[in-house]
Amino acid sequence: MPDGRTTSKHLGKLSRQLLFSEALRHQRVPLTEEHSLIPPSSMVESTQSATMDRILQEISAIGRKLEGMDSAMASLTAETKSMRLDIAGFQTQVTELGQRVTTVETRIASWVDRDQELLYLRSKLIDLEDRSRRDNVRFLGFPENIEGVDIHSYLQKTMPKLTGIIFYPPLEFERVHRLGPKQQDDANRPRPS
Repeated sequence: MPDGRTTSKHLGKLSRQLLFSEALRHQRVPLTEEHSLIPPSSMVESTQSATMDRILQEISAIGRKLEGMDSAMASLTAETKSMRLDIAGFQTQVTELGQRVTTVETRIASWVDRDQELLYLRSKLIDLEDRSRRDNVRFLGFPENIEGVDIHSYLQKTMPKLTGIIFYPPLEFERVHRLGPKQQDDANRPRPS
């Protein structure tokens, strides 16, 4: 990167070359032996002054552009900082969401285990209910109150007559009862036994 002295030295050399070429261009005097290559001092001074003014205007324009670039750079820097803060916030949110998803996945896994256990227990319950009903017998068509007080002994006496089979030892029933509420009206159908 050139330092200030090198740049000013270079600008000085450049300005001398520009001044001389401007002077020659404005004069449009053909160079002959009688004419000197060095222009008169008044001409050089006016040309130098005009050229210096133009150079100063250009430098001033460049300075304004650099100031505009500085403000644009400051704006970009501020936006970059803002974006970094936003990204940091998003990263925090993503981390929190990841933890929440992990928690939900753990809960779902435990629910799946519980569902499997529930299905197993349900099938076990159905099996037990089926086993308890396996020995159930339902008799239809016995009139209401025909059995009297003891339906158990009534069925032990009646079943061999109805089936024509003599049971030895006599039939044993774990439980005997009519299904449903007792009918008040004799016109209704009898309850199953």
